[in-house]
Amino acid sequence: MNAHDKPNAPVLDSYWMPFTANRQFKAAPRLLASAEGMHYTSIDGRTILDGTAGLWCVNAGHGRRQIAAAVERQLTTMDYAPSFQLGHPIAFDFAERLAEIAPGPAGAKLDRIFFTGSGSESVDTALKIALAYQRSIGQGTRTRLIGRERGYHGVGFGGISVGGILNNRRVFPQLAGSDHLRHTHDLAKNAFVKGQPEHSAELADDLERLVALHGAETIAACIVEPVAGSTGVLIPPKGYLERLRAICDRHGILLIFDEVITGFGRLGATFAADYFGVTPDIVTTAKGLTNGAIPMGAVFASRKVHDALMHGPEGQIELFHGYTYSGHPAACAAGIATLDIYRDEGLMTRAAELQEDWHAAMHSLNGLPHVIDIRTIGLIAGIELSPRDGAPGARAYDVFVDCFERGLMIRVTGDIIAFSPPLIVEKQHIGEIVSILGDALKRVK
Repeated sequence: MNAHDKPNAPVLDSYWMPFTANRQFKAAPRLLASAEGMHYTSIDGRTILDGTAGLWCVNAGHGRRQIAAAVERQLTTMDYAPSFQLGHPIAFDFAERLAEIAPGPAGAKLDRIFFTGSGSESVDTALKIALAYQRSIGQGTRTRLIGRERGYHGVGFGGISVGGILNNRRVFPQLAGSDHLRHTHDLAKNAFVKGQPEHSAELADDLERLVALHGAETIAACIVEPVAGSTGVLIPPKGYLERLRAICDRHGILLIFDEVITGFGRLGATFAADYFGVTPDIVTTAKGLTNGAIPMGAVFASRKVHDALMHGPEGQIELFHGYTYSGHPAACAAGIATLDIYRDEGLMTRAAELQEDWHAAMHSLNGLPHVIDIRTIGLIAGIELSPRDGAPGARAYDVFVDCFERGLMIRVTGDIIAFSPPLIVEKQHIGEIVSILGDALKRVK
């Protein structure tokens, strides 16, 4: 039985679904009806354990009444106000709250906040800020943007240009002048590692190679995910991010961390920048910013970057950029309520408390059929499967469907299974995740 056979089932034809094989899905849809805590409920009444925090975003778990109440209060007080040459207090309040927890050491925090509507918008905003900064300090020749292979930075033209996912790039043109570092995943040297791998920090020197190729005077910024998520949990080798920071400093290149998935407690620290002890110049966020309740993103910039643009006539717009929904009142209300929950329940550091149990549970799957690597950090795991001959991605997709039918939601990218459960996960949930996935791996062909 599928959704088409159920009474009152929705008609599926009109909705063109994102990042989905639409024809395949609509032939056998998986529909979610409600959510609470660690679980979804499917349209046919089954309980589904959320192993992915929705889409890396519901860090505090589902159905948070505190967030819903805050949004309701804001909507009934003022549903919308523009942010162009006008303001409303809650956007400034939220920015101050974010500035208090901004990454970076005391006195050098990235505490200048620009609001967006999503992670993709945050990335394009960060890239534009980087270009504007270089121009403002007299480095207008610096227009080149460096990303990394197997990186994901959203779906805007800037994001796909610096991103390194082939299917995200092959149909659409990219910005001229973008280039890419090699990715850091070395299966031969670093398989089955808990935390950061020991090998391949020298891959950061790829940036030196690109400086030699293009000239430092042409490069505005380098953007990387501290931990790459959408291409299957690629964890930076020890020393890699530190090396990248040093190279950027040496050549006047801004360093941008895309923390859309790693921000707000995913690694056991507020940001990956804090976890790794490496401070970039700009950080992009979204997802956990509002616990996924209302779409929103935020870009954190250093004062060095921000203040470089605060020159010229006072009546002049310093950064000719923004969105209709920048600092949306209801999104800000959701964000403040989310920060309150993170603070009151200690969720920013909970991943650090559970990390050893999480590592042990995930790595207990070593030796099961088709498993060729397991990598874990914080409350993230990537389990890589050997692909079927001539059908890459098919094996992991079959595991995804099997798990869903048996009450577990996982995420797959190619033949890699990714986990990022809500930060409220308990040890019994971790055991359930491993049990259901382990059985699915034993069944899959």
